Order: sequence, then structure tokens, then C-alpha cells
Amino acid sequence: MSSPELLLQVLRTQLRAAGVTYKVLAERINMSESSVKRMFGQHDMTLSRLADICKVSGIALEDVLRAAADATPHADTLTLPQEKSLIGNPLLLLMAICCLGHWTLEQVLETYQMTEPEAILLLAELDRLGLIELKPLNRYSLRVSNAFRWLPGGPVQQFFRSHVVSDYFGGNFDGAGETLLCLPARLSQPSAQELVLKIQQLAAELARLHQNDRRLAPGVRDGFTLLVGFRSWEFAAFTALRRVPGAGGRP
Repeated sequence: MSSPELLLQVLRTQLRAAGVTYKVLAERINMSESSVKRMFGQHDMTLSRLADICKVSGIALEDVLRAAADATPHADTLTLPQEKSLIGNPLLLLMAICCLGHWTLEQVLETYQMTEPEAILLLAELDRLGLIELKPLNRYSLRVSNAFRWLPGGPVQQFFRSHVVSDYFGGNFDGAGETLLCLPARLSQPSAQELVLKIQQLAAELARLHQNDRRLAPGVRDGFTLLVGFRSWEFAAFTALRRVPGAGGRP
């Protein structure tokens, strides 16, 4: 949840953009100007008062709440204890991955064998761990940034290496809508960073398609997983064939 300070800071900015001063606002909501200033200065405002201020100022309450949520700092990673908690409970890790993919509770229940109470308890635990913020009607928002990544060499990455990667690449990648690419390239750091940005955009597009297709019948949807890795790497057997710098050419 956005802090009161951040929420009122956003509201102040929106009022300023709308040309509404404290004096004008005080007249519109039947308060003294000093009381309005005190309300903002002490960060003491009820939700009904916030809604009233937005209404008389021509500002959408939803825009204020959304802007405050967007301005709230989010972590790029979890802590080591948080990741260990996920690894200690496979169902919790599954729910975390679903949340990172923006699955709804309904989609999780439709896909996996768990009861609604079990799923809600998992969401509550993810809220306690700080991965999500659980909202009414079992909706949630992520508390991590769009640049979220698992800890390098951390518990989750180790789990993926031991159990996920071999299982994932054990397939033939020859089904409808499947593909497998391994593309080497020599890039500068700016080019590498540009590609990382495009990978993040691809992940956002996957989330968008996932949300759009939830309207379709379950029978026309299948489970797909995008596993992307991008790093400075060369297969050791190929590295052994590299020319030694400074060595002469072929005899």
C-alpha cells in the first residue's frame, strides 16, 4: 500500500497541475485554508475526504492511486531468507511464479490441483514475504519491479539449475508454437543492455497475451513457458578451439 505521504504528494501534484490552490480547494470543500494546509501537512486524510477532493477538483481518484502505486519504490530482487522460504514450499514457489506471470487466482485454480482456501493461504504468505500486496477479493499487485530477477546463484536459481533446466530442455521443441534458438554474437555492452531491455519487453508482451487469452475457453489454451537466458558465455569445447592471441597463423 502506498504511504499516506506519497499519496498526498501525488494529490498535491495533480492539484497543482489542475490549477487548484489550497485557498480554492478550501472554498470547494467548505473548510478553512489553514485546515486544508494542516490536513496535507500532517498527512491526515480519510479516503472519503480524498474522494471528495478529487471530485471537486476534476481529478480521477483512480489516477491518483495508480500514480502513487507507480511511484512506490519496488525491489529488483528478494532477500536470501525470502527465496529460501519459497524453495522450502514447492506450492509457494509455484504460486510465486504464477504471480510474477500475472496469473489471477481463477487461472491458478483452473490449472493446478489446489483448493481455493489453500491458494488464498499461499497468496497471504507471499504478501507476508513481500512479493505481492494482497487486495480485496483475492486480487494482488506485485511489490517487485519490472526488472525483477532471482538472486544470482541464490536458492531459486540453484533449484532451477538442478530441477527445471534439464526437464525443460528435454523436449524436442517441435510442437505448434514452439521454438529453440541458440544464437552467439559479439556485442558491446550498450548493445547487450539494449537486448536485455527487449527481453524485458518480450516478457511484458507474454503477460499481456496471457491476460487476453484468459477470456478463451480452457480447451483452446495450452501451457507455454518462456525460458530466457542471456549472458557472456561460450561452450567450453568451442573455447578450446580459439586461436591464442599473438600466436602465428597456420604453418
